[in-house]
Amino acid sequence: MPRSSNGIYRVALLGTLVGVLLGQNALASTLEAINHTHWAINRFSVDGRSGIDIIGPYQGGGGGCCYVAPSRWSPDMTVRVDWETGAGSSEGFPGFADRDKYYAWLDKIDAQKRQHSKVVPVPDYTGQKVCGLTVHFLPCDELQVTTSCYAYGSPEYPIKTPLHLPEPQSCPK
Repeated sequence: MPRSSNGIYRVALLGTLVGVLLGQNALASTLEAINHTHWAINRFSVDGRSGIDIIGPYQGGGGGCCYVAPSRWSPDMTVRVDWETGAGSSEGFPGFADRDKYYAWLDKIDAQKRQHSKVVPVPDYTGQKVCGLTVHFLPCDELQVTTSCYAYGSPEYPIKTPLHLPEPQSCPK
């Protein structure tokens, strides 16, 4: 979904104000995500800041405010990502007419929800413009993050992982 330049201006202004209020020389912008899995990302946050959108399987989204990046990167810089995964489709939805069937279906959907949390390193952005944070949700509850201003899929974008990744038979423990 394209962003309006007016919306980007407001987010940048808000990010600057957040940095000033925090007493930091900081760079701020939105939280975005790319989902490389067959699960839906029902919600996610980075360091407690909400990414807003539900992100369907093999999609992008987000738009939360704000990721505040310190003006200088350091090797120990990390972010904590919290997220919930769930069913990525409405397959088997019985409608609302038969309440018992509807609630049984809803219980099945709710039983698939899982809470996750992971601390991940922020890659070195020294000498680069920072445009918020994009979280890549990968199979086996793995994550990658970037502060790149380039769009996912462009030649300059640092994460080259294909959008559609096969789900492994098992994940490392």
